[in-house]
Amino acid sequence: MGNLTEPRTGTVDRQAEVAEIQKMFEGASHEGPARLVTLTGVGGVGKTRVALNAAAALQPRFRDGAWLVELAPLNRGAVLALAIAEALPLADQTTRPMIDVLAEYLADRELLLVLDTCEHLTDDCALVVEALLRAASGLRVLATSRRVLDVVGERVLSVEPLPVPEADDARAGTADAVVLLTLRATEAVSGFTVTDADRPDLVRLCRRLDGLPLAIELAAARLRDLPVGELTARLDDRFAVLGDTDGIARDAEPPWHQALRTTIGWSHELCTPAERLLWARLSVFAGSFDAETALQVCAGDHLPARQIPAVLGALREKSILMWQPTGNSERYRMLDTIREYGAHWLRGIGEDDTLRRRHRDHYLALARRGDATWIGPEQFAWYDRMTAEHDDLRAALEYSLTEPEGHTALELTGSLWFFWHGCGFVKEGRYYLDQALAVDTAPSPARVKALYACGQLVLFLGDLPALEERAAECTALAAHLGDTERSYAAATELRVLQLRGDLAQTVSRVEAQLATDWREEPLTLIPLSALVYGTHSLVAAGRFEEAIAWLDELSAACDRNGERSMRAWGDFVRAQAELALGRFQEADEHARAALLVKHRLREGVGSGMALEALARAATATGQRRDAAWLLGLATQLWETLGRPQAGVPAVVAARQACERQTREALGAYAYQRAFDSGRTIDLHTGIAHILNPSATPPP
Repeated sequence: MGNLTEPRTGTVDRQAEVAEIQKMFEGASHEGPARLVTLTGVGGVGKTRVALNAAAALQPRFRDGAWLVELAPLNRGAVLALAIAEALPLADQTTRPMIDVLAEYLADRELLLVLDTCEHLTDDCALVVEALLRAASGLRVLATSRRVLDVVGERVLSVEPLPVPEADDARAGTADAVVLLTLRATEAVSGFTVTDADRPDLVRLCRRLDGLPLAIELAAARLRDLPVGELTARLDDRFAVLGDTDGIARDAEPPWHQALRTTIGWSHELCTPAERLLWARLSVFAGSFDAETALQVCAGDHLPARQIPAVLGALREKSILMWQPTGNSERYRMLDTIREYGAHWLRGIGEDDTLRRRHRDHYLALARRGDATWIGPEQFAWYDRMTAEHDDLRAALEYSLTEPEGHTALELTGSLWFFWHGCGFVKEGRYYLDQALAVDTAPSPARVKALYACGQLVLFLGDLPALEERAAECTALAAHLGDTERSYAAATELRVLQLRGDLAQTVSRVEAQLATDWREEPLTLIPLSALVYGTHSLVAAGRFEEAIAWLDELSAACDRNGERSMRAWGDFVRAQAELALGRFQEADEHARAALLVKHRLREGVGSGMALEALARAATATGQRRDAAWLLGLATQLWETLGRPQAGVPAVVAARQACERQTREALGAYAYQRAFDSGRTIDLHTGIAHILNPSATPPP
């Protein structure tokens, strides 16, 4: 269990460091077992790889797995707890502070948390780690950082460069540094082989680079152009020319700092002007990016759009960019140390603010397109695209919050309603919407839309006071604006009625909505949400056939437009109605349809609701062991959300009745066994079996 990334093929395993980390956590010393181990070292020394190798080795010893949290893309510590929660199988739907949710979630778990690249957030990391270790006795933390976290009980392991043998050592060819250089040279140069004649040059090159992995990989890329002996000779010259240019005394730092600076500097020097410029401009990306995005953000003066694909390829060949195939496309990313070098040059040429604005504007345009087309046939594609862009969406949001002029922060956060609401990032969405609303308080259409977007999220979070506050302001502002803003206000008011449980008023408002000409206009979220709220209220009031008539209209409207997310909510409500009418097979079919979509979109509340409906249908048809197993699986999911049954009273009561009936029919022992089986199976494996039982083994 966990989310550790697959290691890159052809790496050295750093067995000595991995073994030392294992000893620290196991307590094989007089100090006892460690709870926090921090790997320190210069950028490019291989801290992340050592941490991942150690985590993979340790993972079987942790009942609840090992989980990697990549912190490099974060700009501020305020989102640190959110980032940890998003890396874990945890998407809390309550209003509690996320640090409290994390502490409660981890309290009874045995889990290894890997926090990668902490140095720019050390104070925040220290506070979060201390709080979580205090709350969770089974938690262990492995951190990588250029600076220690300075937490009580922290054990520190300095990751040194790879050992390099003497040139005449008979075992030189098996030394880690030489092995890494050989592997990367083989990738860079077709048919590359090591001979007895050139092995001393390989060893000399590794020694010149002080065994630093990143420096070795950058140098290996140059073997396309130069034989190893000439490459080593030229590097010797580069050290003489570049080694002291920063004015830092050589005795004030380890020697491999110079190796890294010199190797990156030489790689930069050997790039063409176009390659250097693109390297600098690409440093604005916090995460991975595709070629089209690079073109949109980075093309311009001195770098025409037509050159971008070729220059990207050249930077990849030089190991400046890492290439990541993803399904039918490909993406690129930079290592942190390479990005920092590019960012330094971007500031030096005076383009930093210009490129960050262009980066922000690109993601604002992307959010606008998603806003306009989410209610349509491309929801799954939008989910995949936006989750891949998550790191850079955050970076664009952070930049927008520093420059709220022009309402860009409000517009960006509001346009991303579909990402927050439809892709399962409810708490993060509320955080950014609250921030944007706080920094830009002037009345505007953008503020109305942001209030509307925030209203959807606080509805999911069950925060009635916040929803009422948002609705009141939304209505007051919209009264002085246009029809679009007034529709946002009316939709937010309807959410208040829904959360209050005012069934009669909810149905009355929806009837008024359906009396408009919404069927003749482009389909939007507002009428679809109204139909979901209205049918839910009708079912709660026992007006099942009326609810089904409205649900038929909801399904037809969604099907005409290829919309799936809101149709899935309709399928869930339809399952509720069919259960009440005793049509259990129909209820099962609609609940499965809802689960298929909501799980694909990683929308936890919808998935949990669908599982509850499936359990009730199984109990009603006598499949009681299956019902107990489904209840266990649903419980596992609700534990990641923090609000069982989303706090909806009717669903809570239905769950309790289902549990009672199933337990009485099976007996306490058999019920608990089946329940525990569902509670402990991997969540995705369990849901895959429900959706396609013939393709997966039975639980």
